[in-house]
Amino acid sequence: MTNTDPHWLSYARTFIGLQEVPGKTHAPQIQRWLRGMRAWWDDDETPWCGVFVDGIFRDLNLPTVKNGFRARAWLDWGTPIVKPTVGCVVVFNGGAKRPGAGHVGFVAGADARGRLMVLGGNQGNAVTVAPFDRVRALGYRWPSVEPMPMQVSLPLLASNGKPSSENEA
Repeated sequence: MTNTDPHWLSYARTFIGLQEVPGKTHAPQIQRWLRGMRAWWDDDETPWCGVFVDGIFRDLNLPTVKNGFRARAWLDWGTPIVKPTVGCVVVFNGGAKRPGAGHVGFVAGADARGRLMVLGGNQGNAVTVAPFDRVRALGYRWPSVEPMPMQVSLPLLASNGKPSSENEA
């Protein structure tokens, strides 16, 4: 966490470590977010990266997007920004294995290899900060009700040393 974190990113960080519950039981927090967006399902096995982003903004009474459970729906939300900045919403394609799919999370920084460090849900079935290749980014968005960010360099964050994430499940 840095002193420049927007309040929604600070709040999102409190959920790092939240995980899916294997089997017939489900994570109550994920279910609460699903109820808040009036989803037609209530399990944590269905991809929930968009549910996480929606839940963070909804909990803070900030605008969300219609069908926010769909990662790519976030490309139509807020104000587009050209470069990633701390706290912006970033939308990715689904990677080499699922290019038509998507993933969404919050930019938290960059690693030494220049990859975006993304705080997101459903990253390895949990809320984590994981590295993502910038070439997968489809767009960066900022809440339209918040002052536009100053474009500064991203803070350098330690990465787990693993290859870029393609495990958005």
